[in-house]
Amino acid sequence: MPDIGPETIRLRPATRDDWAMIRQWLARPDIQDWWGPLSATEAEVNIALSSGHALCRIIEIAGQPVGYAHAVDATLWGESLPEDLSPGTWDLDLFVAAEEHRGKGVGQAALKLLKDEVFQTTLAVAVCVFASVRNERAVRAYERAGFRWKRIWADPLDGGHSWFMVAERE
Repeated sequence: MPDIGPETIRLRPATRDDWAMIRQWLARPDIQDWWGPLSATEAEVNIALSSGHALCRIIEIAGQPVGYAHAVDATLWGESLPEDLSPGTWDLDLFVAAEEHRGKGVGQAALKLLKDEVFQTTLAVAVCVFASVRNERAVRAYERAGFRWKRIWADPLDGGHSWFMVAERE
């Protein structure tokens, strides 16, 4: 497989027409290991796709869809967020569904593109992620992307524990 440079990775707007593909990805056990249980992730993506306060994107390589990403104004998630989440923070989530593109910097490049888009197109003061304490690969990827650990957060909705990580606007 030829090297994939960051210039070949792009984010295009996700639409309702992408829902069947996204839903197939979310149903896969490997995606659930990364992103969480199907019912919760389907609800999250549906809320994001229906919101005017979200950037929903399909990750593409050479025009082929390989994953999904979104950035959401964290206030959209309501009361169930950490109390120390600064107002104006956006929550980022993504996954690379195409196994042949994992571990090659695709997720890292997509995360940078999404983070840059949030800071260029919104008044966000910071972006955050909630990476499962069991998913060290995700935590390390977020660290490389400039996110810093704030603390462990117990999600009151699903009882899981995540690293609450933040990257502030430069």
